[in-house]
Formats: sequence, C-alpha cells, structure tokens
Amino acid sequence: MVKIWEGGCACGGVRYRFDGPPIYVHACHCTSCQVETGGAFAMNAMIESDRLRVEKGAPLMVDTPSESGRGQVIARCPRCFVALWSHYGGLGDKAAFVRVGSLDDRAAITPDMHIFTRSKAPWLEIPKDAKSVPVYYDTQAEWPAESLARLKALLGG
Repeated sequence: MVKIWEGGCACGGVRYRFDGPPIYVHACHCTSCQVETGGAFAMNAMIESDRLRVEKGAPLMVDTPSESGRGQVIARCPRCFVALWSHYGGLGDKAAFVRVGSLDDRAAITPDMHIFTRSKAPWLEIPKDAKSVPVYYDTQAEWPAESLARLKALLGG
C-alpha cells in the first residue's frame, strides 16, 4: 500500500497531500533557508509535482531568492503565510520541495543529505553517520537508483 502524506499550514487554510515516498530529502543549512524559516535549516522532501494535491484552500505563490542564485517560488498560505513547498529554479514546477515541518507526520521523514553545511549554525551537531556536504553534491553519485529514475522521468528522459 502506498503511503499518503498529508500536511498544511498553521491556520488550516491550506491542506495538501501527496502519495509515495519522497524522491530525496535535504536538510538545507543555507543562509536563505535560515532566513526564510527563522530556524537553523529547512527540511525539504522532493516529490513530483503531479503527486501533490491541494485539498483545501489555494496557496499564494511567492518568488524569492535562493542560495543557488536561480531563485525559487514558495507556496505559502495566503492567511498565515506558512511555507508549504517550493519550486526551485533548476526543475521549475516539475518538482515540489515539500517543507517537512508542514507535514502532519513530520517526524517520519529524516534527511538523506545535509546540504550547505558551510553555513550551518555552529551549535548544531549533525550526526556522524549522516551524509553532509559543505555546499552541494553530485546527484548521480549519491542518489539511489530509484530516485535517479524518478528524476530522469521528471526531466523527460
């Protein structure tokens, strides 16, 4: 049976769901994510956008800068402004990077990789067995075969 993930904003104005496991999960420690979340990092679960369904409300799409320089569009609740997911410059709207903190079962998803650790909070200890990189990494070398196949399908290949 395929797992259905559900989530939403703080006020309940926007609810969403997606099916199946994420393609890959990043804990991003870049300064942009720190500013946007008001926290030490953002947890983003990458999924195919066609798996994401808005069940209630309509998110406000907000253009913002990103550490990569390509920008991102963040889906936010138009009432409480909580960030729900992003579409990053590289993949556009083909993939959604769901903010794990907006999921109902947020503790069930852990990061596959910590990225941009060069700017992580100095007091934050990343577990010794966790994958982490100072900036970004080679997707082909790090992702499992199933994730690479899903990315290839997203890119039309």
